[in-house]
Amino acid sequence: MRQAIHHLIVRARNRGLVEFTDDVRRFVAAQGIRTGLLTLFCRHTSASLLIQENADPSVRRDLEHYFASIAPEDAERYEHDTEGLDDMPAHLRTALTQVQLSVPVEDGRMVLGTWQGLYLFEHRRHTQPRDIVLHLLGE
Repeated sequence: MRQAIHHLIVRARNRGLVEFTDDVRRFVAAQGIRTGLLTLFCRHTSASLLIQENADPSVRRDLEHYFASIAPEDAERYEHDTEGLDDMPAHLRTALTQVQLSVPVEDGRMVLGTWQGLYLFEHRRHTQPRDIVLHLLGE
C-alpha cells in the first residue's frame, strides 16, 4: 500500500463555484497508484467542496442563488460578524455542504461520472487562497 499527499491552492476571484478537477487529475496521474481512494479536505470554515455538474453553468448559478436565499447576508439575523456581513452566512453555507470528499481511483484515474467535476465553493465576497489537501491511498 502506498500513499501520497499534496496541498493544492485554489483561488476564487469571487464568491461561487470554482472547478479544479484537472489539477486533481494531474496529481492522481503523477502518483502511479492504479487502485485506491482519494480524499480531498478543505482547511477552511468559510469554503466547502462539492462534486457537481460541470457541463451546464446554469447549475452552478442556481446553486449559488439557492445558498444566497437560505443563508443571506443580514446584519439583523446573526451575532457573528467578526470579518464582515458575509462571515456568518459563509459558515452556515459550509455547514450545509462539506469540507471533505472521497473519490475512488481505478486504473490510475478518479472514478467520476461523465458530467461530474470537483469544485471549491467559495462562500466569502473577499476571497483568499484556499488550501485543499489531497491524500491518495492505494496500490
